[in-house]
Amino acid sequence: MNNDNHLQEAMEKIQALVENMGTVIKGKQPQAEFVITALLAKGHILMEDNPGTGKTVMAKTLASSISGNAEKGGTVFKRIQFTPDLLPMDLLGTNIFDDIKKEFIFKKGPLFCNVLLADEINRASPKVQSALLECMAENQITMGETTYKLENLFFAIATQNPIEMEGTYPLPAAQLDRFFLKIHFGYADDATELAIYKNYLDIQHHLDHIQQVLSLEDILFLQNQAEAVYIHPELITAVRNLVISTRVNPDISLPASTRSGITFLKCLKAFALVKGRQYVTENDFKTLARPVLHHRLIFRTKDAKDKLLEMLLDAELNRLNKLAIQAEPA
Repeated sequence: MNNDNHLQEAMEKIQALVENMGTVIKGKQPQAEFVITALLAKGHILMEDNPGTGKTVMAKTLASSISGNAEKGGTVFKRIQFTPDLLPMDLLGTNIFDDIKKEFIFKKGPLFCNVLLADEINRASPKVQSALLECMAENQITMGETTYKLENLFFAIATQNPIEMEGTYPLPAAQLDRFFLKIHFGYADDATELAIYKNYLDIQHHLDHIQQVLSLEDILFLQNQAEAVYIHPELITAVRNLVISTRVNPDISLPASTRSGITFLKCLKAFALVKGRQYVTENDFKTLARPVLHHRLIFRTKDAKDKLLEMLLDAELNRLNKLAIQAEPA
């Protein structure tokens, strides 16, 4: 099978996923594309907004579209509602004494799955949030002296309420860095919201009966296809330049790391595939810069937080425009 056939197959699978999610999620295709991008980039995504905007429904819809009977190729989905009284062992699991074997055995927690919905993640304490660090970064969990490998696919979808809301804890920088993308969900436009009100019973029915359209094998295939997407050397240089520019700017106290640059490249490739291309464009670079980098940076002032990354991005886009690169491989 040649590359064109691979691309066609990948496009068909992605389109099936988008359409399936669209039966429930109305007017949120850009957000859905970001979620799928994080999945194909082998990363994780954090969605932030006020309660009731559809974050949890988006996560459940994606999970239902790719989860099902594991024996029939489906993925295992688990949901954790984060609360202030949650403990790390509630996520990781715990050692239980077996009276028959007269020994301790490890009972796995909900983190041992393929797709995890960490709902309202910032309502749990930082100690609980830190329980996710190892599994999100290294696909493994260590309990005592034993390390347990997770499945080839481990995808975390986290939702959080704005940190200004009562009862929330700010996520630590190390935790934020594990999320490939952070997006703000936003409200639907007026026409879409009216359509939701008129058809909410049908939408709920679709959510309750949503079908699995992709298998675990399909997801792994799409992830491999994303890795094979072409990215022009000058776009790689642009990522490097943008990352370095955050380190020399006095208004940024915590700049972007090398890992964030690698994450940016992975997301660019995955996003291009979601858009039906085998190559990355300048517009992909522009679209992903904020959701990939902004949450990893700590700014010294609110004005810098609101505007600085866009200024740095514009400078690099101007350089690319002058080069007039051919993004598509010859």
